Amino acid sequence: MMVSFFDQFASPYLLGIPLIAIALTLPWMLFPTPPSRWMNNRLIAVQTWLINRFINQLMMPLNVGGHKWALLLTSLMLFLITINMLGLLPYTFTPTTQLSLNLGLAVPLWLATVIIGMRNQPTVALGHLLPEGTPIPLIPVLIVIETISLFIRPLALGVRLTANLTAGHLLIQLIATAVFVLLPVMPTVAALTAAVLFLLTLLEVAVAMIQAYVFVLLLSLYLQENV
Repeated sequence: MMVSFFDQFASPYLLGIPLIAIALTLPWMLFPTPPSRWMNNRLIAVQTWLINRFINQLMMPLNVGGHKWALLLTSLMLFLITINMLGLLPYTFTPTTQLSLNLGLAVPLWLATVIIGMRNQPTVALGHLLPEGTPIPLIPVLIVIETISLFIRPLALGVRLTANLTAGHLLIQLIATAVFVLLPVMPTVAALTAAVLFLLTLLEVAVAMIQAYVFVLLLSLYLQENV
C-alpha cells in the first residue's frame, strides 16, 4: 500500500479512540515538580529564570490590567514549545499540525481580548476600525477592510503555526527518504544529504520554539490594543 507523506499528520487511533488527548496531556507530565526549596535544583532554577525573563519581556508593553494574563500566556507558550519539540521525535504525533487545534486555541483567546476591549473601553476599541484623519468618502470602505482584518487575526494565528510546522515536518521526511534511497546507490551524496538533514533538524528545533513565542507574542499585542 502506498503511504502518503501527509499520513504523519493524521490523528492516531487506538481501538477507535483518538490518541490526541494523550498527546496533549503528556507534556504537562514532563515539567519538573518544584521542591520545597526552589533553588536546590539546577533545572528548576534555569526554568524559573527563563520564565521570569519571558514574563518581563511579554508584560513590559502592557499596563497593570494586562498583567492578569501573565500566567495564561506563559503556560500557553510552555505548552506549545513542549508539544512542538516532542513532535520532532521519531514515531510521534504533533497536535499543533492540526489546524482545528490551533484555531481552538487562537479563536477563544482572540475573542477574549476583543470582549475585554469592548467592555472596558468601547470607544477606543471601535476607534481601531477607522484611522484618524480618514477622508469621508473612504470611511465605509476602511471600516469594512479593518473589520475583515480584525476577524482574520485568529485565522492567521492558527494557519501560521500549522503551516510552519507542517512544512518543516514534510521537509524532514522528504530529505530523510532521499537519504535512504541514495545510500546504496551514491553513499557520498547520501552523506551530504544526511548533513543537510541534521542542519534542517536544528532549524526545526528553532522554528518550534520561535513559532510558539510568536503565537503568544501576537496574542499579547492584540491584548495591548484592548487594555
